[in-house]
Amino acid sequence: MKYTTFFLCACSILLLGSCKNQPAQNGQPLEVMTFNIRLDAPSDSANNWKYRKDNACKMIAYYQPDLLGMQEVCHNQMEDLKQGLPQYTALGVGRDDGKEAGEYCPVFFKTDRFTLVEYGNFSLSEHPDTIGIKGWDASYNRVTTWAVLQEKSNGKKFVYFNTHLDNDGKIARKEGVQLILNKIKEIAPDVPAIITGDFNCEPDEEPLQILEKGGMQNTSETAGITYGPSWSFHDFGRIPLDERVLIDYVFVTDGAKVNRYRVIQDAPENGFLSDHCPVLVNLTLQ
Repeated sequence: MKYTTFFLCACSILLLGSCKNQPAQNGQPLEVMTFNIRLDAPSDSANNWKYRKDNACKMIAYYQPDLLGMQEVCHNQMEDLKQGLPQYTALGVGRDDGKEAGEYCPVFFKTDRFTLVEYGNFSLSEHPDTIGIKGWDASYNRVTTWAVLQEKSNGKKFVYFNTHLDNDGKIARKEGVQLILNKIKEIAPDVPAIITGDFNCEPDEEPLQILEKGGMQNTSETAGITYGPSWSFHDFGRIPLDERVLIDYVFVTDGAKVNRYRVIQDAPENGFLSDHCPVLVNLTLQ
């Protein structure tokens, strides 16, 4: 009996030691949100940012996304978001000068969960290293912010891109997503990738097909559970329900498991969070 007990204990110790040295097969689930917050425009009157900013921060704090990509963020809005969301590290630059001028496409990530390995910004243009220029047939300067992040719990790395494609330029939208795919291969070819953004195109349009052919999956189509409206842009409620469209997306590398997908239709008691709905996705990187 004594020898049997000793043998079992020894086997247990060896098994535990073996498991400890085995890397986790799957990563922890990630909550990923994309949210076009609408720039700070005086013409918005009662929908101006000063009336929306507190509720926008409260909504984000309630859903607690691990990763958050936003669009149309002016510098003063960036400062408001940093102050209202101290649990996040914020990255990004203004699209007009690579500093503080123009809209940001910032990446926010939970500071207590991830370590920042590397990050940067590039313009959606024929000269991506030069920020502040229009690309192809675009009406506006466009910028993408990216970050390589590492899970503190298990050391796993992935790359996260957040962008805003042009609203007018069809060529710019197609070339923009191809540029992002090229940057993924250049910056972090051997780790999973996540892309969030306002793509200014509907689900059947070519830029999304380019992403899918490039090894990315559209989470709105592959999620195990889908909830909420089929649209994300409502123009502060002005667009009739049957005319609203989905233009905000979360894409993730093929092979990742998309657990849940939701367009958040929440609104405060008075007014709106933005002219877009946030999109929240729960996914697991392989």
